Amino acid sequence: MAEDDLLVENEEELEIEDYRDERQVFVQTHERINQEFCGDIVTLEDGYVELRLVTTIDMLADNVGLIHGGFIFSSADYAAMLAVNERNVVLVAADTQFLSPVKLHDEVNIVARVRHKEGRKRNVHVTAHVLDVKVFEGEFKTVITEKHVLKLKLLHDEEALNSGTHPQSEEA
Repeated sequence: MAEDDLLVENEEELEIEDYRDERQVFVQTHERINQEFCGDIVTLEDGYVELRLVTTIDMLADNVGLIHGGFIFSSADYAAMLAVNERNVVLVAADTQFLSPVKLHDEVNIVARVRHKEGRKRNVHVTAHVLDVKVFEGEFKTVITEKHVLKLKLLHDEEALNSGTHPQSEEA
């Protein structure tokens, strides 16, 4: 290989490295969420996320134009999960307030910020605004599990196996 060819090859590698942002954050969790119902990611940083949810006719609770609060909560939950951004993060509790109604075609801006870390626990503060009106606020408590939550052996499952009953068989 000629010296000029080697020089060009090294310059190309340097150019690629120049454009790589080591601080760039990629989505690690809830990859299959329907963002039409939970909001589009505007900004994603370590411990912080901004979402934008434009309300649609599918979210209506009535004929007057009120959006069902479940969609706002779902967006806030999704924002909390993205702020933590660990593959196996799960919501274990939430203390929330719906502060103002949301209407059809409103643009809801949701911001979530991790406020406290302790071991595998994360507390995330979430707010949602329509224009300058705060419509939602909440504190979301999350846990990062070692495995997917559906693959964990939960205590009540083990107790049911030990007692010879299974939770599904008791419902019949």
